Amino acid sequence: MAEHRTMQRGALLDAARSLLSEGGTEALTFPALAERTGLARSSVYEYFRSRAAVVEELCAVDFPVWAAEVEAAMARVDSPEAKIEAYVRRQLALVGDRRHRAVVAISASELDAAAREKIRAAHGGLIALIVEALGHLGHEQPRLTAMLLQGVVDAAVRRTELGVAETSQEIADAAVAMALRGVRG
Repeated sequence: MAEHRTMQRGALLDAARSLLSEGGTEALTFPALAERTGLARSSVYEYFRSRAAVVEELCAVDFPVWAAEVEAAMARVDSPEAKIEAYVRRQLALVGDRRHRAVVAISASELDAAAREKIRAAHGGLIALIVEALGHLGHEQPRLTAMLLQGVVDAAVRRTELGVAETSQEIADAAVAMALRGVRG
């Protein structure tokens, strides 16, 4: 029974990711979740009390996976500059991943305070990954620099998602160049 509930919960989260990445927060409804999973709408409420609860669960599940991918990319290189480049490039490479599209849709939605706090904490964990590399470069305020560097990444993510004239590679190259010039001071 517990295994069945775990599988159903996973199916609901997978459906939520798809709905968010396809249609934004407006698409994430309990009737749509029920339709995607073959459950009765009332059954969806057995797993999640609200859309915010679905969002919180997605953050709890997906942010650590995303952060682990960024951390792994950084671990494969040695120099602080290479770690910064890996930090930027891996995040931008994740833009096409539907987990990322779901997180972006979530971030744009109306969330309760608990869900917003979980997103803030997850972003804090992501930023913490780069603080050490910035410290090795001699920054007196590596956490502040890391937060500003994340702002460059976030701007590049938004630019990529707009589907503008530049390719995702051109955007990533520009973001890396800006980040490396900026962090070298």
